[in-house]
Amino acid sequence: MSGFVARNKPEWDELEALVFKARKSLRRMTPEELSRLDLLYRRTTQHLSQVATRTQDAKLIHYLNGLTAAAHSLIYLPPRKSIWTGCSDFIVEGFARLIVRRWRYHATSAALMLIGGVLGYFLSLYDILAAYALMMPCGCDPRTPGATKEQLIESLRSGRDTDDGGKFLFASFLFSHNLKVGITAMGLGILAAVPTMILMIYNGMLLGAFAAMHHRAGIDAELWAWILPHGIPELGAIVLFGGTGLLLGHAVVSPGKLTRAESLKRAGMDAAQTVVGAGGMLFLAAILESYLRQSHLSTPARLIVAAASALFWTAFILHGYIRERAAQREGLLDLARLKEETELVRFEVGRARDLDALQHR
Repeated sequence: MSGFVARNKPEWDELEALVFKARKSLRRMTPEELSRLDLLYRRTTQHLSQVATRTQDAKLIHYLNGLTAAAHSLIYLPPRKSIWTGCSDFIVEGFARLIVRRWRYHATSAALMLIGGVLGYFLSLYDILAAYALMMPCGCDPRTPGATKEQLIESLRSGRDTDDGGKFLFASFLFSHNLKVGITAMGLGILAAVPTMILMIYNGMLLGAFAAMHHRAGIDAELWAWILPHGIPELGAIVLFGGTGLLLGHAVVSPGKLTRAESLKRAGMDAAQTVVGAGGMLFLAAILESYLRQSHLSTPARLIVAAASALFWTAFILHGYIRERAAQREGLLDLARLKEETELVRFEVGRARDLDALQHR
């Protein structure tokens, strides 16, 4: 074994020096050094398998094990990123990829809201008592199922002359209120997701009843020009909160081979990221609702803004889909490479055992 160590010690020392340099600054390494690091790592894994079968030298085994582990982390694990780089990556593609990974839950959440919207719309359109029950009119709001067309138009156009300070306070209220609603819908998902489903349907019914009230008065275009510019990111965020609530409920009801605590912990990591991303959408929606909705912008211009918003979010999610598929393909390649290395190590171990058997004969 002393001869084996003497022959290979220079390569181990070289690998150790390359690992030390890479840990200081991986970007400063030349392509030749990176290639040499990869080559020496593979050779050292073979040496480790041979040492493990030929000797009981725990110190040598520990040294080679630590050396190969350090090299592996540099070759295969993603490099550390600064907090600013991590934030920018999350904004550019991380959030969109998270949505794509959990698309089934979000699609279910959207379907529940849509079902509620259709149900609330037709109930309110053909049953005035149902409209009053859903809208829950109060004296401070003139938008009731019995309101006239003039009253509804006046309500849609109110607030346009509010000063910037008033609009800022209104945006703050909207953001905190909508964030509270979203987190509530998500957090109640741990109760088997039943309250989350009820909330998504109920929110849809409110929107449907509101649309039916204005449709009855014949002011559809101005209504949707009033809702959609801020409604696309706002309703989208609520759908994401609801979808994450369904994810938490599934983690509790059907944890699979994991314990419920572990399953809920894994789902909770996605939930925390969703709060950040969807919270950003609600912040944008609050700005649009306070400043753009309460502006003197014409109805066609508002609809153009809404169309641009829809195109942006569609492209954003599509970009996340493309990046997620690419990451999955890279992951499969890494898995195939890992399997290949595992088979190579097994082959080397088997060959070392055969050599030992021949020597003992």
